Amino acid sequence: MTTTEFKPEPTTIVIFGAGGDLTWRKLTPALFDLYTDNWLPEHFKILGVDIKPLKEDEFCERVRDGVTKFARTYKENEGKLGDFLIHVDYLCADFKNPQEIESLASRLTDIDQEWDTQANHIFYQATPPEMVETIVQQLAHAHLNRDRKHARIVLEKPFGHDLASAQELNGMLTSAFAESQIYRIDHYLGKETVQNILAFRFANALFEPIWDRRYIDHVQITVAERVGVEHRGAYYEHAGALRDMIQNHLLQILCLVAMEPPVLFEADEIRNRKVDVLHAIRPMSQEQVIHYAARGQYSEGWIQGERVNQYRAEPGVSSNSQTETYAAIKLFIDNWRWQDVPFYLRTGKRLPTKVSIMSIEFRPVPHQTFPATALASWEPNRLIAYMQPREGIHIDFLAKHPGPRMRLSPVNMHFTYQEAFQSSPPEAYETLLLDVILGDQTLFMRDDQVEAAWKVITPILDAWQDQGRPNFPNYTAGTWGPEMGEVLIARDGRSWFEPPVIEDDEAGMGGKKEVAPEG
Repeated sequence: MTTTEFKPEPTTIVIFGAGGDLTWRKLTPALFDLYTDNWLPEHFKILGVDIKPLKEDEFCERVRDGVTKFARTYKENEGKLGDFLIHVDYLCADFKNPQEIESLASRLTDIDQEWDTQANHIFYQATPPEMVETIVQQLAHAHLNRDRKHARIVLEKPFGHDLASAQELNGMLTSAFAESQIYRIDHYLGKETVQNILAFRFANALFEPIWDRRYIDHVQITVAERVGVEHRGAYYEHAGALRDMIQNHLLQILCLVAMEPPVLFEADEIRNRKVDVLHAIRPMSQEQVIHYAARGQYSEGWIQGERVNQYRAEPGVSSNSQTETYAAIKLFIDNWRWQDVPFYLRTGKRLPTKVSIMSIEFRPVPHQTFPATALASWEPNRLIAYMQPREGIHIDFLAKHPGPRMRLSPVNMHFTYQEAFQSSPPEAYETLLLDVILGDQTLFMRDDQVEAAWKVITPILDAWQDQGRPNFPNYTAGTWGPEMGEVLIARDGRSWFEPPVIEDDEAGMGGKKEVAPEG
């Protein structure tokens, strides 16, 4: 399907918290990219809503600034920015004031009448988590939730702080909106290589037959960040690496790697298979946590020749903080496909490089034919999906080194989006925003999936709480984490796959500098 054959329905995107960083840095640049790639409908409106007393031209200028700095297609489409900004409006409103939400409802009605249609109304919550309930209640009070076909609400993480709060939040949401109207966004699922895991597995006869316990020794998922907490210290103090990254991003990737083949490529069918994986994860007791999980917090150190502070010296962070900035866990999936295959997940801040990878290490061949002299450079077969910063898939295998003697050396085959398609893949928010406009929930978390993910990590959170004060800080900024993270995998006779350190994070990324992610 090409963009010339396809157009979504007319749509108004209401962004609550439009004066914030997420709108400036991610949402409006992604919408501009969709606009220049001809994916947005002819009739669309971006209506920013915030309590900040901005004039419409001031908000447009902020959108312009974000697009010029962060939009993927800006350089080749600079002349289209003026036309794009025609579709941008601003409404100063207090989210707690029913009358001002009523004025929003009137504004939406006026836009529909101008277009002579019933447009999609997308309510994007780019606000602090404590504002979500108020906004949902006000939308319901103004009857903006009633059209189940056209009214949709989008929520950013964090989705709850633990299982109980996630269940409470789900209950509040479903009291106002149907589950089919709720889009819980996880930007990692919008990344092309994450989605490509499904295509790689289920569209190719070569790989699915060996995608199980008979051939796979173990799976590793690593999301490493070179940055610290930056401006998010106050939030991070109440989250930590386990909640911030593993509970959603890494468990979502695990589900795509481990899920059974769906009968149809359809939203609920795929989400059912992902929930099956979460339900099959082997429960761990609090007593087992010490053997299945590791945590750490970074001290000061050197990264790319620059001295960086310890976590406890970051803005908004307590001087005796017990919050982990590194977390690693080992999980097992108790089903026929994956029985006794360990899945190792780790994430951390102030690590040597910025990278997100999924690495599958295959079992060795059952009988080694070659003499020991041929195997001096032996390495296991691996399949590695790089999700950022340079999206692609690599397969490591052994081949004969040129020469008169039999000597095996590791080599690799690789695919990258840049080389294969001569273009950079779209940003994750482009994919996810378009799916919301289309009403496609495939890449969004359902309520039962959120709660199942919380159940996986709750024993770890409880055990860490009961264990008292950890010995923090316990790893130096610029290293791959604490010793206990290495012990977690080393006690199984394995080691972490260490991706190459990319000194220039701008290379291959459209010239964008590394910035602290929204989570």
